[in-house]
Amino acid sequence: MADINGVNQNTSVYEQINTQNKQNSTASGTSQSQETSEMFMQLMIAQLKNQSPTSPAETTDFMQQISSMSSVESIANLNTTMEQLSNSLMTSQTALQASSMVGQTAFIKTDKAMLPEDGSVKGVVALPSSASQVRVSVYDQAGTLVDRMFLGAKASGDHGFEWQKDGAAAGEYRVVAEVEDGENFTAVESFIGYPVNSVTLGQNGIGMAINTDAGSVGINDVRQLGQG
Repeated sequence: MADINGVNQNTSVYEQINTQNKQNSTASGTSQSQETSEMFMQLMIAQLKNQSPTSPAETTDFMQQISSMSSVESIANLNTTMEQLSNSLMTSQTALQASSMVGQTAFIKTDKAMLPEDGSVKGVVALPSSASQVRVSVYDQAGTLVDRMFLGAKASGDHGFEWQKDGAAAGEYRVVAEVEDGENFTAVESFIGYPVNSVTLGQNGIGMAINTDAGSVGINDVRQLGQG
């Protein structure tokens, strides 16, 4: 029997569709399902036009092919529905997790600290390797050194600190963590604790942002969470 568009008619319509689907596996689910349906109809019409008059295809064969096509579409629709359900569940779960973060203290990557009335500034120093001496310096908005704490020798990892000084006015300060490097000190990453005011969710829960008095930061800029 003749070939149609390079497809041998001895191959069933269902097999031809399967072959085409494998070639178009990168297409989106909805678009692929529509293209498959259109291709199925085109192939079936071509098969009807080019069947041998002396040996027409059996009606049962076409019914089987239609049934197979229906099964393929049902599976494609089920996959789409499951994907939508998965995205919905992921968003709901992320929203639930986000709501539990409100009110907690997020240690975010910043050197800006807000000293409250009769309160203190909490922070975390992140050491990539051990240090013989760690110090934390606090500067006011004019850049004047207000206080300096020496934490001593520390192993690699995260180390918490808390700053509070009698007579220090409430307001904004800059906190710089450093490690001893020979005769000098080298700055290292520090994270300052801020209460989480709210959480902003991105699409499908992706791209979560933490909103604090220091501004909005990405979840990747949060070192750790703790109780207020």
